[in-house]
Amino acid sequence: MTTSSSERGVSLGMPELPAPAYPDDVRARLEADAREIIARYPDSRSALLPLLHLVQSEEGHVTRTGMRFCADVLDLTTAEVTAVATFYTMYRRRPSGDYQVGVCTNTLCAVMGGDAIFEGLQEYLGVGNGETTDDGKITLEHIECNAACDFAPVVMVNWEFFDNQTVQSAKRLVDDLRTGRTVSPTRGAPLCTFKETSRILAGFPDEREGAVEASGSAGPASLVGLRLAKGEAAPARVVHPRDGGPHDQVPGRAAHEPSPAEHLSSHDAPQDTSASDPAHPAGPAAEEGE
Repeated sequence: MTTSSSERGVSLGMPELPAPAYPDDVRARLEADAREIIARYPDSRSALLPLLHLVQSEEGHVTRTGMRFCADVLDLTTAEVTAVATFYTMYRRRPSGDYQVGVCTNTLCAVMGGDAIFEGLQEYLGVGNGETTDDGKITLEHIECNAACDFAPVVMVNWEFFDNQTVQSAKRLVDDLRTGRTVSPTRGAPLCTFKETSRILAGFPDEREGAVEASGSAGPASLVGLRLAKGEAAPARVVHPRDGGPHDQVPGRAAHEPSPAEHLSSHDAPQDTSASDPAHPAGPAAEEGE
């Protein structure tokens, strides 16, 4: 005796209908933009990433219609386009706010207050990760490192930097965004909406007055390597390797002997800590379970 799929509790469902097309006027405008983007690349399929930004600038997220459009103009399958659109978190798959507020919760920002900021904003806005406020203004998300560790904790709004944030400053920031007050990033171009940001990321110029001239800079800690490469800073100090054997040093210069107060990297010889030195000011570390 056999049982039907419904008796087994399996719902086969209806196949998903093809994505609707853009209205004729919208498609004509997007096709003109798409031709300009595709012309930048020797292989048309290389234009997929900026084309996804282009369709995202139309509706604020990458819709099935947008993916169908990309597939059509690049002669790809919708499966190929979907694979890319779902891989990168920069492409939104559902309606999102005018302002994408991203709180860095990677290691340094997290311990400097990023976790507290993210939790505080979730409670303050009444939304979870990746969710949008009822007024459609703010989409909140936690994000990975934005290479601004010397300004931790960092919040980004539509990929513009807001450095050295606190829970209270982040709450003021989202309040200003929701009420339409002018908000200026710590560095970089003035804010624009997420749709406008997506069009810029598609490769079209930012035509706002003064936007291109606006700039920012990495912090001193981030620029040390660049200054070293340009010979603008003293060479790195030489420390003895763990095995005490010979090592390279600058010709004609005595090896630098680090003082006890100097901070050594994790590649240097282990230093006494409360776990290894009973006389350490913090006291000996207790064994687990004691």
